[in-house]
Amino acid sequence: MKRITIVLAALTACAIAGGCQRDTAPGPDVWASVDGKDIHREDVDKIFRSRVNAEAPTPSQEEALSLKLNILDELINSEILVERAGKMNLVASDAEVEDKFTESKSPYTEEEFQKKLKDTGLTVDDLKSDIRRQLSIEKLLNREVVAKISITDQDISDFYNKNRAQFNVAEPQYHIAQIAITTHPDPAVHNRKNDKAANEAEAGRKAAMLSQKLAMGADFAQLAMDYSEDSSAATGGDLGFIAESALNQSDPALKNAVLVMKPGQVTQPIPVKGGGYRILLLIAKEAAGQRQFTDAQVQQAIRDALRTRKEQLLRSAYLTSARDESHVKNYLAQQILESAGKLPSTN
Repeated sequence: MKRITIVLAALTACAIAGGCQRDTAPGPDVWASVDGKDIHREDVDKIFRSRVNAEAPTPSQEEALSLKLNILDELINSEILVERAGKMNLVASDAEVEDKFTESKSPYTEEEFQKKLKDTGLTVDDLKSDIRRQLSIEKLLNREVVAKISITDQDISDFYNKNRAQFNVAEPQYHIAQIAITTHPDPAVHNRKNDKAANEAEAGRKAAMLSQKLAMGADFAQLAMDYSEDSSAATGGDLGFIAESALNQSDPALKNAVLVMKPGQVTQPIPVKGGGYRILLLIAKEAAGQRQFTDAQVQQAIRDALRTRKEQLLRSAYLTSARDESHVKNYLAQQILESAGKLPSTN
C-alpha cells in the first residue's frame, strides 16, 4: 500500500506540473521540441525545399520523409548548441551576421539572389537567422572543442613511424592551381565578381586581361576567386596534388604545360578543347619515392590530419553529451512509427 501511495503521489505531481513528459505533439505543426522550445513543420519544410533539386524527379513519400527526419535531427542538434551558446554569451553579434550575409551574397547579382530566395522559399530574415545560428555554434565549438585540441611532436612522430608506407609516393605529384575561362558559362558556378565570358571573343579578352594582371604581380589566388569560372574559384583555384598519370585525363595542352613547369611558374593562357582558356600555377612538385619525416610538409600534413580526426571525435562526443543533458521530443519520428511510414500531407 505504501508503494502504491508513493506512485499515486508521483503521478499526481506530474499532472499538476502539466505532465512529466509530453508524449503527443501540442499541435499538428510541431514536429519536435528541445527543452520546451518547439520546432515547427515549416522550419523543416523550408530547408527541405532548398535541398531538393527542382529539376530532379519528385522524391517518393518515403524518400521525402527520410530527408525531413534528417533535417529535423539537424535542427534539434542546432537548437541544443545554440541554447548552450546563449548561456555562455557566445551568440553572434548583428555586425558579424551582416558581414557573413554580405559575403555569402557577393557571388550573385541582385537578380540571381532574389531568384534564389524565391526558388527556395526563404527570406532574408531566414538566411540571417541561419547565419546567426551557424556563427554562434562555431563560436561555442571553437571554445569547447577546438581550443582544447593539442597535437604533440611525439604524436606526429608516432604516426609517421606507424604509417611510413603512406608517405612512399608511387609517382610524381603536381600541386596545381588554375584560373578557368569558359565560353559557355555555368549558371550554377559563381566567382566573387560574377564575371563570366559569354563567347570566344570575351574569353580571349578576359584571358589577356588576367595574364597582364599576373605579369604585374597580382595574387593568383585572389584573381581565381574573383574571375575563375569553375568550382575551384572558391578555393583560389587550388586543385590540390595531382598524380602524373591523372594528367593523361586532361587536355594534352595542359598536361604538356605542367610537365615542363617549375614551382612558382604561371603559364600564359592556354586554349583548351571545347573553347576557353586555362591559366595554370604550379605550386609544388613532388618526386616519386619515400618522403622523409624531416620534410616540413610531411609533418604539417600529419599534424593537420591528426587535428581533423581529433576535432571530429570531440565534436561528436560534445554533441552527444549535450543531447543527453537536454529534453528532446521528436514528434515526427513518433508519428511516422505510429502510421507505419504513411504520415499524410508531408509534401
